[in-house]
Amino acid sequence: MAYKQPVSALIVIHTHDLDVLLLERADYPGYWQSVTGSRDGEESLRETAIREVFEETGLDARGHTLTDWQQQNVYDIYPKWIDRYPPGTTHNTEHVFSLELPTAQPVQVSPREHLSYVWLPWREAADKVFSPSNRAAILQLPERAQCQQK
Repeated sequence: MAYKQPVSALIVIHTHDLDVLLLERADYPGYWQSVTGSRDGEESLRETAIREVFEETGLDARGHTLTDWQQQNVYDIYPKWIDRYPPGTTHNTEHVFSLELPTAQPVQVSPREHLSYVWLPWREAADKVFSPSNRAAILQLPERAQCQQK
């Protein structure tokens, strides 16, 4: 088994009206999240974000506004996923991005990763996700989106 790098991208996909796309994990039904995934090889973090969005939703991020927030979250890797990383790895560094779409769109979830998806207003989406860093990013959306529009 190839180990995951402890470097990842979190991509909060949202509409102009701040509806947020959430995905339900296949390996933990009831756990909802934004698109997220580890960097492969030497790809840039932007390339990681673009690849993960496509793999998890079928959306091409290159056709929309993908913003690197220049924000990093370092957190303890959840015990249930620790075996996916090299031995002795305990922390992951997550880089936050947002992807703005004009309207909510149907997505094609990867069945090995996700069971379903839902578009929710940003406050409801923040309440539904299991990850504290994902919640914090969604709660920042109104301010971040307003800055992007200036």
